[in-house]
Amino acid sequence: MPLRLRSLRSVVLGLAAASAVLLVACGQDTAAVQAAAAPQAADPVAPPSPDGIPLAEPHAAAVHEPSSPQAWGGPRKDSDATLSDRVVRYAINAKLNPQTHEIDGLEHLTWRNRSAQPVKAVYLHLYLNAFEHANSTYFTEKRNLDFGVRSDVSIKDGEWGHVALGEVKQGEARVPTWFVHPDGGSSTDHTVVRLDLPEAVAPGASTTLEIPFHDQLPRVIERTGYFGSFHLVGQWFPKIAVLELPGERGAKTVRWNAHEFHTLSEFYADYGSYDVRISVPKEYTVGATGEEVETNMDLPGLITHRFLQDDVHDFAWTADKRTAKPLEGEYRGEGSPVVKVKVLYPPEYEASAAPVLKATLDSLAYFSKTLGPYPYKTVTAVIPPFNAEEAGGMEYPTFFTAEADADPRPGTADRSSLDFTVIHEFGHGYFYGILGSNEFEEPMLDEGLNQYWDMRMMRDLGQAWSLSTPFMKQLGLNLSSTGFTRDRIAAMRHEPSDPLGGNSWDRLSSMGYASVYMRTSTTLRDLEDALGKPVMEKAFKLYYQRWKFRHPDIADLRDALAEASGKPELVNAVFEQQAYHVRPVDDRIDTFTSVEELPQPGTSQQDGKWLELRQEDLDEQVERAREQWDKAHPDAKPGTGPYPFRTTLTVRRRGVPVDQEIVVRFADDSVETVHLRDDEPWHRWIWIKPVKAVSAQIDPHDRNTLNAEVLKGSRALDADRSASRRWGADIAAVLQTFFSLLASL
Repeated sequence: MPLRLRSLRSVVLGLAAASAVLLVACGQDTAAVQAAAAPQAADPVAPPSPDGIPLAEPHAAAVHEPSSPQAWGGPRKDSDATLSDRVVRYAINAKLNPQTHEIDGLEHLTWRNRSAQPVKAVYLHLYLNAFEHANSTYFTEKRNLDFGVRSDVSIKDGEWGHVALGEVKQGEARVPTWFVHPDGGSSTDHTVVRLDLPEAVAPGASTTLEIPFHDQLPRVIERTGYFGSFHLVGQWFPKIAVLELPGERGAKTVRWNAHEFHTLSEFYADYGSYDVRISVPKEYTVGATGEEVETNMDLPGLITHRFLQDDVHDFAWTADKRTAKPLEGEYRGEGSPVVKVKVLYPPEYEASAAPVLKATLDSLAYFSKTLGPYPYKTVTAVIPPFNAEEAGGMEYPTFFTAEADADPRPGTADRSSLDFTVIHEFGHGYFYGILGSNEFEEPMLDEGLNQYWDMRMMRDLGQAWSLSTPFMKQLGLNLSSTGFTRDRIAAMRHEPSDPLGGNSWDRLSSMGYASVYMRTSTTLRDLEDALGKPVMEKAFKLYYQRWKFRHPDIADLRDALAEASGKPELVNAVFEQQAYHVRPVDDRIDTFTSVEELPQPGTSQQDGKWLELRQEDLDEQVERAREQWDKAHPDAKPGTGPYPFRTTLTVRRRGVPVDQEIVVRFADDSVETVHLRDDEPWHRWIWIKPVKAVSAQIDPHDRNTLNAEVLKGSRALDADRSASRRWGADIAAVLQTFFSLLASL
């Protein structure tokens, strides 16, 4: 999902009663659950888990230890019968009521116990309950911590959403359920539920749970919901948490990884198979994860669409009666199946459909070439309608939502934002989808790596990023830059608050979460510059090949980069400084002078006598020497003369050590190149040369873009007013245009 924080919109892009609050209780059917009338009531305290298997720590974050080579069943080989080690199977029947925006669902969940011990309780995510009332963990953090995300849509009366469980069964036995709060969040949060199984699941065995559920979709908010006839249905079904084994993502013992739905978090789930039947009125167009294999009209007035997809860890869909005729294309790339690409869009955004299709095909080609072949047979891109922009810019396996041009008229809009959104959401299909990163605990592995690879793609294809708003363009200010320059601006270079490897919810601020995107991208760009672009691509290909379909951790990424580059010390240092800790890069020019070495007053002994050189005599001597020099060198460059120059440069380090190059230029076009050593807090260099120094610059080749003080990293001894003149001219142009507009009113 692209970042949309309130506090970053210029750079990048209530308490109310629930209408039907769920209370899961033994023996209640779906209708009884809907009728429960105690909103935000305290839940019964869950007894201890019957098998004693613990939950992941509430503040779990970046993993330091690499996973076991055999974690998640070992590396997936091309000869394997399946792409992933399929742990779970979902068979879901869902019926949409588009007038009330409700979904009736019946889920058969088959789960396999990978551990060596019996499992007597499992955990389900009920993500949709983040929107059931304003005291969920999601809304509590948003309100109390002022975490502003995406477009900051708020829910009004009558627009809340939830998912209610009916009577869950294992075989013929009823399954007791308990709401739990693994992260110590809101006591009335209902996004995680524990199911105590009547029959334990033996090691290596599987069990099937029958789970009736009922969704009330909210007004479109945070990746899901409705607007008019448009429905984006994400995180809508009860989804089992991940049972991690020793040696997987830092686990020492068997544990459940099941976090609440936090304001800034996303998701993490097992790979498996999905068989989903979606029934909607026949005039509605449906798009979803996977391949549509059949349709039927067994239900009166409804058409049922059946979708199948293996080796994914989520499923989302959309339905709208206003969808125009879909735009379709195909991708044929080496190592991939024929990929059918479909763009769903409303009539008002017809002009955006073809650009979205092209950007999707371009992304398929780039990611397949630079990481690994795309393994699925479909990609579906959805452009939400006007006033449902909150549904845009979100990713699910083989399915994502895009954005329309700000100005839908053909040929009028700058498409960098549209292109980037498509690239970014498609790219998640690799880092979130195929690699299966834990977005709760290590969002750097998804949002951060994806942001970096997206910017690489835009750079490699020569796509510039527009920095101008439509209003700025009307004023004649068409500013653009590379994506990496944009990320550098927003990378919290001066006072970073959170390590890149921190989890998604323990953040100082929304800006702290933004660093997951921008600071990771900037850090990896600098690492790429140090290692070389081909080496970085080789390293990421190794990471992808080794860990696809296996849920890697940050230590696994670190070790893959270190191994492929052959520079473990450099890679480890970067990860220690930026992923596991938060350290600024801050090298500055402290002093820079270049002055003539003139004769100095004083006394000296000559032929047994003491002679004094007085200042006034020296001044006359210097004057004569300069006159003679000027006559003898009429074409001499400024900065040269009869006396040598003493140039002094002092550089101070206020952050972590990096390989920092400093270049000093002199009046005769000669240069001196020096380096600030890792163990030096500061260094002073002195040169005695026949010419004066002109300028000094830290990092002249822009290899350490994470450096906080760009302006204090360069110094010119003679003032260069070109920048201020340019800024002044631009400001004058803006003011002139503004006053012209006023005069025309």
